[in-house]
Amino acid sequence: MDRRSFGEPPDRPNGSGTSRRTEYTGRYVVLLDPGNQESGLNALRSSADIAPVERVRGTETVNVAELLDRPDVSVHFEELGVAVVEVRPEQRHALVTTAEAESSIIAAEPERMVYAMPITAPQQAPTEFFPAYRSDEDVVAHHTDAAIAAVQGPALDEQTWTWGLQAIRANLSSLTGRGVKVAVLDTGVDTDHPDLVGCIEETMSFVLGEAVEDGHGHGTHCIGTVAGPAHPQQGPRYGVACDARILAGKVLSNAGSGPDGQILAGMNWAVARGARVISMSLGARVRKGELFPQVYEILAKRALERGTVIVAAAGNESDRPQDIEPVGRPANCPSILAVAALDKAFTPAFFSNAGINGQGGEINIAAPGMDVRSAAPNGGYANKSGTSMATPHVAGVLALLAQANPNASAADLMAALKSGAFPLAQPLRDVGAGLLQAP
Repeated sequence: MDRRSFGEPPDRPNGSGTSRRTEYTGRYVVLLDPGNQESGLNALRSSADIAPVERVRGTETVNVAELLDRPDVSVHFEELGVAVVEVRPEQRHALVTTAEAESSIIAAEPERMVYAMPITAPQQAPTEFFPAYRSDEDVVAHHTDAAIAAVQGPALDEQTWTWGLQAIRANLSSLTGRGVKVAVLDTGVDTDHPDLVGCIEETMSFVLGEAVEDGHGHGTHCIGTVAGPAHPQQGPRYGVACDARILAGKVLSNAGSGPDGQILAGMNWAVARGARVISMSLGARVRKGELFPQVYEILAKRALERGTVIVAAAGNESDRPQDIEPVGRPANCPSILAVAALDKAFTPAFFSNAGINGQGGEINIAAPGMDVRSAAPNGGYANKSGTSMATPHVAGVLALLAQANPNASAADLMAALKSGAFPLAQPLRDVGAGLLQAP
């Protein structure tokens, strides 16, 4: 039975205000009581006739991508107590009503698609999913050379260190993140990149039919910013925590897309593998006034309890100053650190979203996100812009903090990160605690 016949996408909301509506897969993401997971699944079996359940226990990763792609099974990730459930269209109402009535089911939400892709047409209407980065060419096409020059700020000598590392004072820190595990959930990594071979602890692809090798470029760039070496093969140093250990989880395809289930599988794997930090430069656009997703929020709380901090990109839909859009999902969850992007003048990048929704949709911290140099596939380098480029700066600094405070809780690391930020003159809704600073 193909997926379309087993689970048609739920009715889509009207009035999204964009040229592309929210995309659903037809499945549901179900959050279970961690102490009573089987009761919730049994209730769904009896009332909604969900597809048979395949379990993924602890650090198991064999065949996860295949399981997530099958329309005849539901996948239960026991580590974090979440299931990706297949249900026939006529049983959706029964699933939702059962979830509302059954105490062992915490939340149930339609599975959505998440994207990480460049904008290739600068004047197009915003898409439903925020682009994970905008290339330099897109930025130049969007703003005149004069406008860009006006926000460059004081010239920084980037022969030895990138402007981003200088801005966050990583060049003055003696910490290296030695031994701290950082999971980067993205489009994979160039495993043969000479700058990155020494920092990759483990890799895993959750995308069916695709190896962890990065055919997109986005994941390699983010991993380089987290843990690029102290002495790169070419150019200035660009990695914040050069001795951190990277868990590279491919949760987005080479086309830059993937459903919630793949992201949740990556989160489950990262927590089980002992990651202190999970960096997610991905997400989906939300409408003004939209609440944060309960599943991601509660999973983030469970990760915090296990010692893992999650950071995510705030999104790039804005076109400042005339159009400022809200923080996207899952960065809009209260227990996930939402990262805004700054330009070289330490002002919000024109595309960076803001904390205008409240109730978890706040910006927590800001980091360099314009014209950021890092690693690229095929052993190369690239300059990219976006809140996606700001996010791994924050993940790297969290690795430094974890090295300096090995017994600190995840909440302690988050508090130290925010208290160490350099206050900026811009509103809290745009920059949160301020400019990221290395300890």
